[in-house]
Amino acid sequence: MTSGTALEVGTLAPDFTLKNQFGEDVTLSDLRGSKVVVMFYPFAFTGICTGELCEIRDRRADFDAGDAIVLSISCDPTPALKAFAEAEGLNHTLLSDFWPHGEVSRAYGAFWEQTGFATRATYVLDRDGVIRWSVVNGPGEPRDAADYTQALATID
Repeated sequence: MTSGTALEVGTLAPDFTLKNQFGEDVTLSDLRGSKVVVMFYPFAFTGICTGELCEIRDRRADFDAGDAIVLSISCDPTPALKAFAEAEGLNHTLLSDFWPHGEVSRAYGAFWEQTGFATRATYVLDRDGVIRWSVVNGPGEPRDAADYTQALATID
């Protein structure tokens, strides 16, 4: 259903630069030296997506203890992400893959061509940007943030 296949564990994650909810550029390779969770989701302000991102908000201490940066990516425009973060008190980075539409989602095998949005794909990267764990679910299949923190715990 996606434009590509999920990226393989053990491969270098594709680099990208996207705007965050404040309109600032965030480049993945600039985060080397930190563990990174790259999490794709369909849309801001929708039920499952809101639940997943609020779970990350509520588990912030777990991600901080795991020395991890969380990047949540959707094809929503930047102003929508800012409003979403403010409405839900989200305390991590939201990135807009709005234009070119879905380009980063496609690079990660997480874009649904038929519908024009990202599916639920998550990649946990080590400090060198190498994928160490991943999961790809369909749009209606929620993920569990505990899986991310468990994966982070296995990375030095």
